[in-house]
Amino acid sequence: MTSIAFIGLGNMGGPMAANLVKAGHSVQGFDLVPASREAAAAEGVASAASAVEAVAGAEIVVTMLPAGKHVRAVWAEIVPAAEPGALLVDCSTIDVESARAAHELAAGRGLKSLDAPVSGGTVGAKGATLTFMVGGAEDAFRAGEPVLARMGRRVVHCGGAGAGQAAKICNNMILGITMIGISEAFVLGEKLGLSHQALFDVASTSSGSCWALTTHCPVPGPVPASAANHGYKPGFATDLMLKDLTLSQEAARSAGATTPLGARAAELYRTFQEGGHGGEDYSAIVTYLRGLAS
Repeated sequence: MTSIAFIGLGNMGGPMAANLVKAGHSVQGFDLVPASREAAAAEGVASAASAVEAVAGAEIVVTMLPAGKHVRAVWAEIVPAAEPGALLVDCSTIDVESARAAHELAAGRGLKSLDAPVSGGTVGAKGATLTFMVGGAEDAFRAGEPVLARMGRRVVHCGGAGAGQAAKICNNMILGITMIGISEAFVLGEKLGLSHQALFDVASTSSGSCWALTTHCPVPGPVPASAANHGYKPGFATDLMLKDLTLSQEAARSAGATTPLGARAAELYRTFQEGGHGGEDYSAIVTYLRGLAS
């Protein structure tokens, strides 16, 4: 049984910590929100009074936080308090620069560290079916992989410090661009008199097929589990998609890369969010595009 500290027990972190408890690990958690601590406690996560208290005695420390500034601040607190030999793993989706800064904080005290953002959303967090994209040294990855595997079904070592975040933002840039393309096709199909089912049956079995279409189809009907059939209640909210697209564009500027489709996707999602739709599923962008067509 591994002793684990889990800091950040929200919509993603809470279920992830609960899955570690189910796997037989001893988990002590902390979150600034009392309701999140209480929900985690109901799943067997011991509640700590602070992040520093949570890491006491922990062999592995996992953080799941909103943004790079939060990771930097929390790691600045917990790294000095961590046990010698502890492994620190950040599962947040943040900018590459902040991820690398967190690695440097850990290295400064001789601690192993990983950046390990996830894909799979709240459904994957609850079902332990997440994909982890991991950056860090090989020995740190070997130490962390068994625990990450308890929270997901695929753990990929992408390279050194920051490589996990790089893979995550590239992947989600693809997702954002693809969903816009799928949505445009359905809006065009509507104008041309095609039924949603007919277009889906063709595209899903030919060159237009992709994961976003077959899993998150943006129109009601073809994929019963998609958000489109549930009032666009988010599995992956527009706010989060915009966050990831913004990170991709920050990274592109920093690296000197040109991503015109990624940039345009970020603009479209930003406009959609500013219209009051940030809490809707990212596939709801189809409603904005339909409005433009009208």
